Amino acid sequence: MEARDATAAALVGSDGEQQSTKQAAAPKKDAAPEKDAPQTQSKMEKIFGFKKEDLTSWHSLVTLLNRPTDPAALGIFRCLFGLLMAIDVTQERGLSHLDYKYLDGAPVCRFPLFNFLQPLPLDWMYLMYVIMFLGAVGIMLGCFYRLSCLMFLSTYWYIFFLDKTTWNNHSYLYGLIGFQLTLMDGNRYWSIDGLRRPSIRNAHVPLWNYTLLRTQIFIVYFIAGVKKLDADWVEGYSMSYLAHHWLFDPFKVILPVELVSLLVVHGGGLVLDLTAGYLLFFDVTRPYGIFFVSYFHCMNSQLFSIGMFSYTMLATSPLFCYPDWPRRFFGRFPAFLRAVLPLTSPDPQPSPSCVYKEVQSTSSERQETPPAPKASKMRLKHKLATIFTLIYITEQFFLPYSHFITQGYNNWTNGLYGYSWDMMVHSRSHQHVKITYKDAKTGEIGYLNPGVFTQSRRWKDHGDMLKQYATCLHAFLPRYNITDPEIYFDIWVSINERFQQRIFDPRVDIVRADWSPFRPNTWLMPLLVDLSPWRTKFQEIEGSLDNQTEIVFIADFPGLHLENFVSEDLGNTSISVLQGKVNVEIVEEKKNYTLQPGEQIKVPAGAYHKVYTVSEDPSCYMYIYVNTTESALQQNFTKLLELQERIRNGTETEPLPPELQPLVAADNEGAEVNATDPIVQLFLKRQRRMKEVKKRREAGVLERLERFAVKKYYTIRRGFLMTAIAMRNLAVGLPPIEQLTREVAFANMKAPEAEANQDERLKDEVGHGEL
Repeated sequence: MEARDATAAALVGSDGEQQSTKQAAAPKKDAAPEKDAPQTQSKMEKIFGFKKEDLTSWHSLVTLLNRPTDPAALGIFRCLFGLLMAIDVTQERGLSHLDYKYLDGAPVCRFPLFNFLQPLPLDWMYLMYVIMFLGAVGIMLGCFYRLSCLMFLSTYWYIFFLDKTTWNNHSYLYGLIGFQLTLMDGNRYWSIDGLRRPSIRNAHVPLWNYTLLRTQIFIVYFIAGVKKLDADWVEGYSMSYLAHHWLFDPFKVILPVELVSLLVVHGGGLVLDLTAGYLLFFDVTRPYGIFFVSYFHCMNSQLFSIGMFSYTMLATSPLFCYPDWPRRFFGRFPAFLRAVLPLTSPDPQPSPSCVYKEVQSTSSERQETPPAPKASKMRLKHKLATIFTLIYITEQFFLPYSHFITQGYNNWTNGLYGYSWDMMVHSRSHQHVKITYKDAKTGEIGYLNPGVFTQSRRWKDHGDMLKQYATCLHAFLPRYNITDPEIYFDIWVSINERFQQRIFDPRVDIVRADWSPFRPNTWLMPLLVDLSPWRTKFQEIEGSLDNQTEIVFIADFPGLHLENFVSEDLGNTSISVLQGKVNVEIVEEKKNYTLQPGEQIKVPAGAYHKVYTVSEDPSCYMYIYVNTTESALQQNFTKLLELQERIRNGTETEPLPPELQPLVAADNEGAEVNATDPIVQLFLKRQRRMKEVKKRREAGVLERLERFAVKKYYTIRRGFLMTAIAMRNLAVGLPPIEQLTREVAFANMKAPEAEANQDERLKDEVGHGEL
């Protein structure tokens, strides 16, 4: 699928016959030996860019994959990829908060792929990032290209392997593309290397350069679509919350939210991923493919915090166009700009990286056309390039389904996160996390705050990271007089809107538990897929409740129990059994109650209780509760809002008591400060933030761009200032602590209008206001 005839010369979407005519009249693409080929093209060659005979022998296949191809599209992609990776270093790779990420010298639990991998001292980690950044810039400029690729690639994979908590499919993709570019002739077009070495400037590249990149992007789309054939995605449970985002408001005009989720979010995502690669490949469908994938990635950039992924995928789409598209595109610019723009010359020079065929031409053709490159002999490097291409493509199709090998990573997912392309197929919510330790010497039992000694929350979902976390806690706790501790985890997870259930066996000491990447995880609890049909019933039950009542669905295994504490804020909390048989123990009252399906019991607030599963099959039950504190607060807010409206329209005739006087000056920023009543103060603060949210949502394009630019400026600014401090420390040593404190404070300077986390606070306020 990836072989696209590099000799074709026409704009995307142009008529195929016109393409052939233009090429016959003005042979200007790739290898001159093929310039008369369009006159005799078969149907297969017109569609796929190669003939059936090209696949009938090893010699023909090597010749095909090393066919001389225009370097223009590859050069533009190289430039865009390098630019995006340079930006990504300060963003998703974490340069702007490197000191917070690695906490040099602090007791921190880390999650590398291999346990022997450890971060370097902080200043040296900054140096690693500098090398990675310079490598990305070198790739963008095509300057010392191979060295730049190696600089970027080595540091990128080191940092990638250093922290599994940041692994995702698109970070893995960046590393793959960087690896491919290292082996390609990406500096043949619009590069500094081309200016330094005229012999490679505007030289052909072999077709396998495009074949690899196109196939890689096809795999990203297609395998992601195949993974979405999962029943949870098809039935609309994986990403149902997305339908409430404002981006889908146009669809809500004609469809209810439920159908927007099922048909647009899930159905549309499935169809797009399955078809995007094919749409981009064929000439007739490519304009539609580029439109839909561009729309898709622009939406993703607003829906998710995924760094440069959306823009990187946008940059890959032109790879499927004819390789000479940049020449024709930049050829339309005024002549005075062409000195700084990519070359528009239609005649790439021959390259030893390619295999040229011998040409038989008439005397008239010899007079009318420039001399063709001589036929080149097939060399070992051409054969090795072909072998590598075939092996790499096979490996990339195999890896997403290789989880029968890496069985230790199969924790309610399709295996080792990062190379499966099962993007957004699984959504999780955590209801309860408890870490228990037991002192082996004294027998003392205690509890740890979940997440102690780590900044990550991802360890809760993966057995390999849980094992690393338990081992780390076992090493740190003796500092606190806890001898040879045993560590137990009780973690409850709901995947794709199922029951909350345990993911790991809470009876197993994870420190001493066996784990291997090549064997199934024996202390992983099975996902109760037999209970999946209950999700329809969940929706019916939730739909019958008022806005103040919350509900949590629980499923547990025979012989286990849930110990739970009901907060004093939660009034009228009850347990209702849906399936199985449970025994509820009220700890303070020392009473036990046995419940069958359909029965329920109220549990006291501000106290512990235990729910034992005593049936032979898993039990299913639900907590129904009302947050009385929140409910009362909302009622007070409603009354204050009504009073405020009456004050503004002049219908309030009663004099206001002193504690309500700040409502009169609600628009004044100091009103909430002057409020003495805490409820009034919270109300005014909420109103102010809601006003800020509304102002942000109604902001014009220029204001949004300015806000975005200011935020990015301060983020990038901190990264580079902290890097400069680290490089100075490596060069001349640490300065006095007072000077270092002033330098870090200067680097931490933020925009005057907001703190770095203001956007998240505002989002929380919006959700609170809509309750």
